Amino acid sequence: MPQNKRESLIYTVLMCFVMVFWMSMYNVTLHMGGPSFDVLREGWLGFPIAYIYAMCFDWFLVSKLAKGFAFRFLVKPESSTLRKVICISTCMVVPMVIVMSLYGGLEVCVRTGEWGQLGMIWLTNIPKNFIMALPFQLLIAGPIVRKVFRSAFPVGSVQ
Repeated sequence: MPQNKRESLIYTVLMCFVMVFWMSMYNVTLHMGGPSFDVLREGWLGFPIAYIYAMCFDWFLVSKLAKGFAFRFLVKPESSTLRKVICISTCMVVPMVIVMSLYGGLEVCVRTGEWGQLGMIWLTNIPKNFIMALPFQLLIAGPIVRKVFRSAFPVGSVQ
């Protein structure tokens, strides 16, 4: 787990990249009916704006709220690292899925012009995204990003 603000920023940049890229591909695949090269192209073209949107929400709002909630209700500073990681990751995924599902709905409405459907698109995106994002975060992205992060930045190397 990051030990200071600089480490937190580096970790957030890495984690957001992995999660936004994966979830972008997942959502484009759902929208286009299956995996293809067109899915990769569309997902990659939409990635930069989605990444900036996610980074801003994560860094300025969601991270503080999620960690605050986790440490107030779910874990203590002396809890095991695994328990803290699971609780904080879960507390991050829930609001990020809500925020990013809204982003996805807005993106669809911009492309189609059907703004009256925004609420329904947003509400139907949330469960679809949650069932992918939480297991992906806990089982794949989280462990990989933590391993890469600590390999590149051993404890105490980022001041």
